[in-house]
Amino acid sequence: MFLIFFFILGSLWGSFSNVCIYRLPKNESVVFDRSYCPGCKKKIKWFDNIPLISFILLKAKCRCGDFRISSQYFIVELLTASIFTFIYFIYGFSVTTLLLLILTVFFVIIFFIDLKHYIIPNELTFPLMFIGFVKSFDPNLNQELFPNYINSLIGGVFGYFIIWSIIFLYKKIRNKEGMGLGDAKLLSAIGFWFGWVSIPIVIFFSSLVALATVAPSLINKSRNLSAEIPFGPFLIIGCVIFITFGNFIKFAIFNL
Repeated sequence: MFLIFFFILGSLWGSFSNVCIYRLPKNESVVFDRSYCPGCKKKIKWFDNIPLISFILLKAKCRCGDFRISSQYFIVELLTASIFTFIYFIYGFSVTTLLLLILTVFFVIIFFIDLKHYIIPNELTFPLMFIGFVKSFDPNLNQELFPNYINSLIGGVFGYFIIWSIIFLYKKIRNKEGMGLGDAKLLSAIGFWFGWVSIPIVIFFSSLVALATVAPSLINKSRNLSAEIPFGPFLIIGCVIFITFGNFIKFAIFNL
């Protein structure tokens, strides 16, 4: 029953995430305005706005029939619902679960906004940094996953400095921007959440996944080395790898 509850809860937050993904880049309110169809601009009735179910019943189309609903809406809702369920399955009712659910919502929104618009809004990274640091003062947190406030602070500063340094050096050498400060703020937020030890691990795996993703298009020359790449999604993937396998990775590194 609780697994079903968290799946439904996740789908609801996935629906809200879709609103943020669509509206934040447009600087629109995500709270006070009712959902509307991006095509015909008509307000969506509550029975057409049920997560997952409405998408299926409407066959991925607006009720007016003239606008096809992006599969992203269904994917985001299903992804968030699945992650919520998995987190509860692993950690049960706990502060760790609550924190990871909050992080999930932020990560899902950032992932899809950066993937589509190549931006990471400050409205997402600043609260994520704040929550990550404030939570570190709780002495009862899961110490295997979350750092104390000293490691959290070092992680936040270290994460920002690493990306900032890359941006600075790249601009000096190539005389153009290589990455955005949004990536620096996101890595800083990850550092605040998981401490300084997470930073090199997240950078390594995010770079590895980015290389594996981009390499085929570089080989077939459909993309060149100067093409813009949203790195935020890869940082998030790297962070998820750290959350999932961090203890094994740290054990392997420190016991070499």
